[in-house]
Amino acid sequence: MPATSIFRRTFAVVLAALALVAGAARAEIKVGYSDWPGWVAWAIAEQQGYFKKHGANVKLVWFPNYSDSIAALSSGQVDANCQTWSDTMAPLAKGVALKVVLVNDNSAGNDALMAASKYKSVKDLKGKTIALEEFSVSHFVLATALAKNGMTQKDVKVVNLSAGDAAAAFLSGRVDAATVWNPWVNKIELSGKGKALFTSKDMPGLVPDLLVAQEKSLAANRADFIGMVKAWYDVEKFIREKPDEAVKIMSKVVELTPEEYKVFLPGTRFFGEKDNLDALGPASTPRSLLATAPAIVKFLEENKLIDGKPDFARAVDATLVKEAAKK
Repeated sequence: MPATSIFRRTFAVVLAALALVAGAARAEIKVGYSDWPGWVAWAIAEQQGYFKKHGANVKLVWFPNYSDSIAALSSGQVDANCQTWSDTMAPLAKGVALKVVLVNDNSAGNDALMAASKYKSVKDLKGKTIALEEFSVSHFVLATALAKNGMTQKDVKVVNLSAGDAAAAFLSGRVDAATVWNPWVNKIELSGKGKALFTSKDMPGLVPDLLVAQEKSLAANRADFIGMVKAWYDVEKFIREKPDEAVKIMSKVVELTPEEYKVFLPGTRFFGEKDNLDALGPASTPRSLLATAPAIVKFLEENKLIDGKPDFARAVDATLVKEAAKK
C-alpha cells in the first residue's frame, strides 16, 4: 500500500477519534444550582461518583444569585437548572420550551416570612416594608401568606432585593420584614431579631424544588438526564442513611460548618423514587405538580407576577423517572 494511502487512512482515524472526543465534550450538560439544601445536595452526587456510576456527563454550575440561574436556563446558557415550580411558570408563560424531569424536594419550613418580634401576625404587617427577591419563590410565599390573611400586596410595601441582601436589610433594621429561604431564615432566627410569621410548612406541596431542563438539551442528552435521575436517588438514600456525612459535603459548598448546616435538613423533604413518580403523576394525584399548578398560577396571575398563560401540563415530563424506575 502506498505511503500516502497509509497516511490518509491514519489521518482519517485520528480525525475520527478527535471527532469522538469533541462529541463527548459537547455532550456534557451544564446544570445550574444555587443555595438551597435540595440543590446543594447535588454536590454529593459529584463527590460520591454517582454521576459517573450512572453515565451522566454533568458539569454543575454554581450561581450565587438564584434569580440569575433562572435567567441562564431561559436564555440557554445552561442545559438545566434547579428551580421551584412557581419560578418556572414565568418562563413557560413566555413560551420558553422547558421540561420538568425531577423533583428534588418539597420545602417544609425552609422558606419563611420573617418579621420583627413585635409583629404577632401577618396582618400586623399592613403598611410595613417587606424585602424579598422579586418574582422568586419568596414573592410567591409572601403572596400566599397575604392571601391566607385576607390581604394583598397593596397592603404592604415590597422592596426588591436578593435573598441575602433582603436578610441583611432586615437584620440592619432597614425593613420591617423579609421573605427569604434558608440559610437566611436560620441566620435571622439565631440573631434574635426576627421570627417566622408564615412558612412553606403552611402551604404544603406548593413549593416543590425541581430539576428543569431545556427541551432541546433534554432531547440531545436524554441518557445523561436519566443518569442524573438515578444519581439523585442515590443522593436521597445517602442523605437518609448517612446524614452526618451528607451535611459535611453540603456545608462545604456554602462555606458553613456541618453544625450550622444540619438545621436546614428538617425543613426539606427530600424526594426519592416513589415520591417522584407521584409528584410527576396525573393531576388526580394529591400534591402532584399538575395538581398544585392551578393554585400556583392563580396566585401568580392575581399578583401580576407572570404575563401570559403557562402551559404547565406540557412541561411535566414523567418519562425519565418512569424509565429510571425500571429495574
